[in-house]
Amino acid sequence: MEFNHFDESGQAIMVDVSHKQPTMRIAVAAATVLLSPPIVTAIEEKRTSKGDVLAVARLAGIAAAKKTADLIPLSHPLALHHVTVDFTVDRNAGRIGITATVKALERTGVEMEAMTAAAVTALTVYDMCKGTDKGITIGDIRLLYKEGGKSGVYRREEMP
Repeated sequence: MEFNHFDESGQAIMVDVSHKQPTMRIAVAAATVLLSPPIVTAIEEKRTSKGDVLAVARLAGIAAAKKTADLIPLSHPLALHHVTVDFTVDRNAGRIGITATVKALERTGVEMEAMTAAAVTALTVYDMCKGTDKGITIGDIRLLYKEGGKSGVYRREEMP
């Protein structure tokens, strides 16, 4: 297996993508937040002390996607064309599913931007609810789908 973030001397580098032609890149990533069912109900009904948790978390995820290159040292700064963050709420299971979708006409993929959006969205839900329950769990941050570039389409089998 070859890793392209290192030069022939083993030094970390940003991969040179200047020779590539821009193509439409799409990535979908997900994360899961597990909370107590009463907290999930309060979130869904917008009855938390901090306000509309999902609206704030959505904005945090979108902003995070745009800042990925500031957080991941060797990722490229990209001009994102579309970012969405969606939620699937299961009150009975105490589960909030997060799905982040990122699109850009670029020379390199947007997987890191989608995964950063999903992760920061989940962290924001935690931050806004931690005063009520410190036992909240964030997990299952994963790439669900990507297309564009020479590696083609990737689709995780367990798409929600």
